[in-house]
Amino acid sequence: MEDFAYRDRRLHAEEAPLEAIAAAHGTPCYVYSAGAVARRVRELRAALGERPHRICYAVKANGNLAVLQLLRTLGCGFDIVSGGELARVQAAGGDPADAVFSGVGKSAAELRGALEAGIGAVHAESREELARIERLAAERDAVAPVALRVNPALAELDTHPHLATGGAGCKFGVPMAEAFETARAAAAAPRLRLRGLACHIGSQLTDLAPLAAAARELVTLADRLRDAGIALEYLDFGGGLGVRYRDEAPPPAAAWAGALGAALGDRPLTLLLEPGRFLVGNAGVLLTRVEYLKRTAGGCFAVVDAAMTELLRPALYDAWHAILPVRRDLGREPVRCDVVGPVCETADRLGRDRTLAVAAGDLLAVFSAGAYAAAMGSAYNSRPAAAEVLVEGGRVELVRERGRAEDLYAGERLRPETA
Repeated sequence: MEDFAYRDRRLHAEEAPLEAIAAAHGTPCYVYSAGAVARRVRELRAALGERPHRICYAVKANGNLAVLQLLRTLGCGFDIVSGGELARVQAAGGDPADAVFSGVGKSAAELRGALEAGIGAVHAESREELARIERLAAERDAVAPVALRVNPALAELDTHPHLATGGAGCKFGVPMAEAFETARAAAAAPRLRLRGLACHIGSQLTDLAPLAAAARELVTLADRLRDAGIALEYLDFGGGLGVRYRDEAPPPAAAWAGALGAALGDRPLTLLLEPGRFLVGNAGVLLTRVEYLKRTAGGCFAVVDAAMTELLRPALYDAWHAILPVRRDLGREPVRCDVVGPVCETADRLGRDRTLAVAAGDLLAVFSAGAYAAAMGSAYNSRPAAAEVLVEGGRVELVRERGRAEDLYAGERLRPETA
């Protein structure tokens, strides 16, 4: 998190003081570091080296248009999971041909739109989906580019159960036992062009062993298809490499790339990756202001103006995020408290049992809010959306305006009233 550091006792995003950002744009407010994102992309690209590859950023992690635009200029393609994400990619200037469409429940309308846009490949997750894609391609008198997502059914993953997508009980992908015949059928279908195989086993993984095991299974399947006369263009090994929130020790990009490269060997296939959190997770903070320091017989609460509506991960996964004062050494007496939001749910807690030298009115920064923060935000309790800011050096740009109360009901209609 080197792009967020103290200078003269004030926390900065790159060269921009967070106090000034809060003064200009209010709180809650997400602040993203363009430099942090660019450094992660360069790190991963260097790790992949000369091997043919494509980095398809997982839009679900953070779909802000300016973030997508930045990643596009850094040479990334995109991994999308909905028609809405495709629309975001296009609005950010992205080429659908550089995108892959994942997800277990794609509607006919979404698939039709993706094919019309010229999607690079649809990553099908069932025989039923392949049949639907065939019908839609026939409607257009076209051939649809597809890849098959397989599920290796790995027994154990070092992540939260909600983040595991490669187990036997998960809804994702075609079971490995059915994958060969399913891929062979897709390759034989006149309205389908089987471009590759894909596998994504989970998120926030800090152990390379399951990622390497899944890669080996994917390569073995590709070899069987090659021996059956079916040539593929790429293998998509997904994303999922974790980041550090507290004391995790995820392997570096070089180790990840090395494990995947070892599995792939010298096979003439392009390597695709779908990193999301890895690229943007630690490139953002959530700025929030303390409204009250509330002391009760049950404990102390720093009640802030951000909530589970801006950062759902603690409520959903019991996730831990570092929380620091934007100004330090103010002579405050440290207190042990829970950092909680104003939403009417006991689960609305951003941090449990933290020691903070803060008082009402102080600013706090919640770290590691670049991924699955704004993207999972909601308007629960009728809370307008927080502002989003992108920092590059000393340049600060508002990349999403703060929501207004009228935005919350803009699409709603009153019933006619009768006397």
